Amino acid sequence: MQMDIAILGSGSWATAIVKIATQNYRKVYWWVREEEIVKGVMQFGHNPLYLRSCELDKEKIEVSTDISHILSRTDTVVLVIPAAFIVRSLKPLDKDELCGKKIISATKGMIPETNQIVADYLKDTFGVDFDMQAVVSGPSHAEEIAQERMTYLTVASKSDILAREISERFACRFVKTKTSSDIKGIEYGAVMKNIYALAAGISKGAGYGDNFIAVLISNAAQEMLFFLNKVAPERRDTNHFVYLGDLLVTAYSQHSRNRTFGQMIGQGYSVKSAQLEMAMVAEGYYAADCIHKECKRLDIHLPIAEAVYRILYKGASASNELSKLSDRFE
Repeated sequence: MQMDIAILGSGSWATAIVKIATQNYRKVYWWVREEEIVKGVMQFGHNPLYLRSCELDKEKIEVSTDISHILSRTDTVVLVIPAAFIVRSLKPLDKDELCGKKIISATKGMIPETNQIVADYLKDTFGVDFDMQAVVSGPSHAEEIAQERMTYLTVASKSDILAREISERFACRFVKTKTSSDIKGIEYGAVMKNIYALAAGISKGAGYGDNFIAVLISNAAQEMLFFLNKVAPERRDTNHFVYLGDLLVTAYSQHSRNRTFGQMIGQGYSVKSAQLEMAMVAEGYYAADCIHKECKRLDIHLPIAEAVYRILYKGASASNELSKLSDRFE
């Protein structure tokens, strides 16, 4: 079994994945954009820009701003770059630099430039077959992983061997893992839950209470199931924690950047001002546009997701959109 792993990404979630990886892998090769992070990790065992409280075993980590160097060190790669920046980050690579590698996506978003989930983008752009890909997802805020609080992750792949391998390597004292074959459903579910967390935040910011938000999220869960059955038909139980659990934690947690972003919008911030004030990417903003385009392609209507799209991209009134939704909830 591969004893080394490469991790691509600089942010909080990438930092948390590095912490998990150091539990069971012999060596973790970490690509980051900022030289400041390289110095901080090597000298102090902390990412100085994101998740600063997370203690890292620097003896097990080699960190570099040279993505080709990091990729050359191992055949197992975890992609933890925000979806909006994946094309830009991977642009310097030759296609053959990912050839034959096992690629695990921990990115919970869609590629804006191509309107694809990460699995489809890697297949079409770099020729990475689906049986060489896996997805890691679940209710897993980076802040709680940093504190070594119990977390549950699902590893999905068309290859049962790959799913089991990554599942075993990611399991540790504070992480429990499951496997699945629903790679597309889990990827799309992770995209959708960010949009619904935005809706919860917008509702909170606009003055709606917990009672309304509970009904909003229960309707969102039904809407997500409808969408998944259209875009990736397969037998699945969306009450499983990788779907419903991730939706709930993203909609309700104080750590949720999507809920926070939505709450600012509900309070009257413009999209631009909310983005400037937040230090981290809210994937749901980009996801709302991607899912809107996907709904047009499939000729389907998702009332909550479309309301979020209109608020963010068309300047629609949050109060008016929420009022319309309240009349159709069941």
